[in-house]
Amino acid sequence: MNLNDRRRDVAKDICRSYGVTLSVEVLRAFANILVPMKVLRGHQLVAEGDVCNYMFYVEKGMVLQHYSKNNVTVTEHISHEGDMVICIESFFLRQPSKIVASTIEPSIVYGIPYDEMHALARHSYELCQLIFKFYQRSLIISQQKADTLRFETAKERYVRTMHENPEIIRRAPLHNVASYLQMTPETLSRVRAQVTEEGIK
Repeated sequence: MNLNDRRRDVAKDICRSYGVTLSVEVLRAFANILVPMKVLRGHQLVAEGDVCNYMFYVEKGMVLQHYSKNNVTVTEHISHEGDMVICIESFFLRQPSKIVASTIEPSIVYGIPYDEMHALARHSYELCQLIFKFYQRSLIISQQKADTLRFETAKERYVRTMHENPEIIRRAPLHNVASYLQMTPETLSRVRAQVTEEGIK
């Protein structure tokens, strides 16, 4: 399969994931701006201090978004196949990112460049709908995470993630899972043991 065909298929997958249908012409234009990236584990898609110039669609692999606080790495988000990765503040405001986006598995991602995406959107209501869906889902995910941290216990957060996003539990390093769920590795081990003992599935 050549690059143009692959980008078209990825563009279709993105649209399907977000429940948006693009015309043949707009789909082709959208596919043409996708930037394929095949990267190794540990590759920084966005480094601290970089401007986030892309939204990244994860076709294969896992991406960690994190930052440093008091010399400790704090995991903000973990994404995998079918997810979109975006350092929101940097992407929107065109300013250096405080958040790092790096792969924790060998990964294939497709970058959606800021300038090209918005240039196309100026001439396509359909693409505006797709971009709106990108931003909407990102904001909802951020709000849902904030709510779980406000209102749920460590065990409830772990069980929710186990049910709603099991790939994170299965594949991400335990210290990243603990940080993502805002608990210590010791608390995570205790919660995991409790959940296993209780037979929660």
